Parts: sequence; C-alpha cells; structure tokens
Amino acid sequence: MRSHSEIAPITHGERADDAGAVVYGVHGRTQSPEFIRELADRVDLPGLHWVMPSAADHSWYPGGFMADQEENQPQLGRRWLSWMPNWGGCSTSATPHGPPVVVLGFSQGACLLAEYLLTRQPPVDGAVLHTGGYMGPDVRSFAPAVGAPLRTVSVELFCADEDPWVPLHRAKETASAFEALAEATTLTVYRDSEHHITDHAVSRIRALLGESAGAQREEPFA
Repeated sequence: MRSHSEIAPITHGERADDAGAVVYGVHGRTQSPEFIRELADRVDLPGLHWVMPSAADHSWYPGGFMADQEENQPQLGRRWLSWMPNWGGCSTSATPHGPPVVVLGFSQGACLLAEYLLTRQPPVDGAVLHTGGYMGPDVRSFAPAVGAPLRTVSVELFCADEDPWVPLHRAKETASAFEALAEATTLTVYRDSEHHITDHAVSRIRALLGESAGAQREEPFA
C-alpha cells in the first residue's frame, strides 16, 4: 500500500511566489483533492495558492476518528507527522515576508488537522476546520508548546448539530481545546443533518482567507 507522502500534492490558483496567502486544503474520507479544488472555486478569491494533498486510497486513516488511536495505525504514526508540514515544498514556518499560511480541512481532513495542530502546534497563520475534531475516544487537554506558536492564530470551526459522522460534542470539545491555545476561536453550529459545506460557511471562509491575503499585501517589505 502506498503511503500518503508518496503522492504529490496538487496545486491550484495563484503561483506560490505571487500569492497573498497559501492554503493547505485537506479533503475528507472517500474524497480527493478535487473536492478542495471545487471548494476553492466556490470561495472564488484571487491571490491564493492552494496546496491539496491526496490520501492514499482516499482515506487518511482506516477507522473512526474517535476510535482508540491504535486502531488507526500506522497511518497516524510518526510518519504522517513528519511529512505534513512539507506539502508542496512550502514551509509552514511563518516568516516576516513570506505569505501567510492557512490550513483548511473538511471531515476526516479536519480531524487530521485538529490533531496535528493541537499536538504539534506548528506556526501557521490561521485554521479552518469544517466538521471535525481531535482524535480518540476521550476528552483531552493540550499544553502550549514552547513559544506558544498558536497564540496569534485564529481558528474557525464549523459543524452541523446533527452531522451523521461528527458528534457536536466533539466539535465543542475541540473548540475548547483551541480556546486555551489560540488567539481567537469561533465555532459555528448549523441546524442541519447533512455532511457538507454550506454556502454560509463558504462566505465565512472567503472572508477569513481574504483577510489573510490582504494583510500580506499591505505589509511593507524591509
């Protein structure tokens, strides 16, 4: 079986060197980068460089995201944590003059990113987690990493109140975990039972990414 790291990510939108922001978009189970590309087209915001990794066999891990983590090995072992920051040859290290980096995930992709952000706390500039939560059966707490790299990050979470795959209580638990680490955390709950990204969420995502790209364009270069 191929590993995720053996599949080159797909890019979309502005060239990386010219982008106002870089967006790492992570698809869900049974999906492909095409789902994120369609989302990028729905967002319809110029100046963004989208990097879209592809899961081997269309799944980042085999079991449910709230199962014991041993059930999702080896996909959730150290190997995926080592390649995740290097999608597309770009670094998630926030540099003074580099484009902001925003990570975005839906469903299984949002679960993967939530777990990664809370455990590794990389220096990203923003996060959008739609219909997901951190992994494992138990409620967990997460201590700030050295330097508190998430302290300046805004995290946006979305979840339907009756989603068939992601219970609302885990989305709320995940939001609480980020509240203890990030600058700002917002959880939007929809009265819905469909597993999808609503038009309202797309407008919120457009606004968030527009702010990230706009802030980069306004920053003077030394």
